[in-house]
Amino acid sequence: MSSVTGGGTLAETIRHRFPIFENRVYLNSCSQGALSDAVRAAYGDYLAGLEAEGSLWSHWVERSEQARSAFARVLHADPNSIAVTASASAGVSALASALDFGERDTVVTTELEFPTIGQIWHAQERRGARVVHVSAEGDNTLSLDRFAEVIDERTAIVSITHVCYLNGSLLDVEAITRLAHERGALVLLDTYQSVGAVPIDVGALGVDFVTGGALKYLLGSPGIGFLYANPATTADVVPTSTGWFADEDIFAMRVDRYRPAANARRFEAGTPPIPSVYAAIAGVELMLEIGIEATAAHVRGLNDRLIDEVVAMGGVVATPKDPARRGPMVAIASTDVEQLVARLENDGIVTSSRAGNLRVSPHCYNTAGDLETLLAALHAHRDLLRLTPASRPA
Repeated sequence: MSSVTGGGTLAETIRHRFPIFENRVYLNSCSQGALSDAVRAAYGDYLAGLEAEGSLWSHWVERSEQARSAFARVLHADPNSIAVTASASAGVSALASALDFGERDTVVTTELEFPTIGQIWHAQERRGARVVHVSAEGDNTLSLDRFAEVIDERTAIVSITHVCYLNGSLLDVEAITRLAHERGALVLLDTYQSVGAVPIDVGALGVDFVTGGALKYLLGSPGIGFLYANPATTADVVPTSTGWFADEDIFAMRVDRYRPAANARRFEAGTPPIPSVYAAIAGVELMLEIGIEATAAHVRGLNDRLIDEVVAMGGVVATPKDPARRGPMVAIASTDVEQLVARLENDGIVTSSRAGNLRVSPHCYNTAGDLETLLAALHAHRDLLRLTPASRPA
């Protein structure tokens, strides 16, 4: 069930770095990663610097470059292909501002996206965009055939999630990207629900843009994101939504022209979210030290058991059972999910909900014991699970 590192399981070797486990079973990394001692210390470093020196601009720029390099390592990308943004929304909005919606006026996205994505693309309708949504199948997956029906010569960009925040389903990114490129469209991949818990190699995936953030499985904090821009396919995509740090020379201090950086920094904006930069470096470097591949295997084992046990107790799992079609989060159908989340909270178990489903999201620090505690609680609160017809009381 667990990857082994040194003298114990993966979780056992690192759990002491996350104080929340002293009083909670934390299974909500799909909302926010557990706070580590490294991230707490990073915030302390930021505050200590302010008290000691006040203005630290050169140091802050250096820290932003460290964050860029850390994100690049996670994605197996060149640092110059990474923009450090205040959020995924900021990066995607800058990208949207770069598209002219002329002959290629269509955005193809899906009904499984986080609201940020849909809202940004629909905002472009004022600029002439046409937004088309691909519907999910009954098992909450997205069929390549449905993409093939709508991607055409009018498609400017195909905007897809890597892992759906509603149900944990994992898309076949490579196949969708091949189809989009064959028809002349760019591809944006939202990795917020996967990065840090699913290995990602942007070169292997072939996508043009990747967005995400440090808040969840990268163990950082709110207020920072990234946008990867493939230099081989996006050099001519230049945003009109911009700011000081997107300039080719941020210290030139020019106000009489717009000369965006030639690399991915052109998608940045104003002053970076410096406290979150400190936290992101600490979180991402810790996640890289722990190992994303080892984490993926560890979480897969925990979720295999979770899915099997929920099904055995008659529950309905909204997440695909096939490990190749799911991410690190499992969605369990409930008849009253808010009450179920509240009951679990009273039991000392932190989870979350979306669309009538209980979201359970183990990460590197969760043990088999955490899972057994959750399963015992789900048995105790079985009255709040949506049951299969054969499992319902007569």
